Amino acid sequence: MSVQISTELGKIEIDTEVIATFAGAVAMECYGLVGMSSRRTMKDGIADILRRENLSRGVEVRDEDNQTVIDLYIIVSYGTRISEVAHSVQERVKYALDKMLGLTVDEVNIYVQGVRGEMSS
Repeated sequence: MSVQISTELGKIEIDTEVIATFAGAVAMECYGLVGMSSRRTMKDGIADILRRENLSRGVEVRDEDNQTVIDLYIIVSYGTRISEVAHSVQERVKYALDKMLGLTVDEVNIYVQGVRGEMSS
């Protein structure tokens, strides 16, 4: 699946994997975020933190009724305000996708999969 953007010069087609990877990388820059979690895998109630090369597995890009919807599955740092971290991720991802890819995102949904202590890279 891909997202198409129409311009006066023609169409631009961006694969959802590219959008997901970009959104994951932008999200990882947010304060209070420990990592991304796989949207499908949860073992014994514990979410696995994805490595940088697998960030797109923690992001789902959907097209619903001609609206672009981004779902991010995140793990936040212990001691941070979860709602503030989630709001920051929403704003930064929406802004970055608009400015860098020219993609209008209608919804950025955040699914907090866990809370962990700060991890060193």
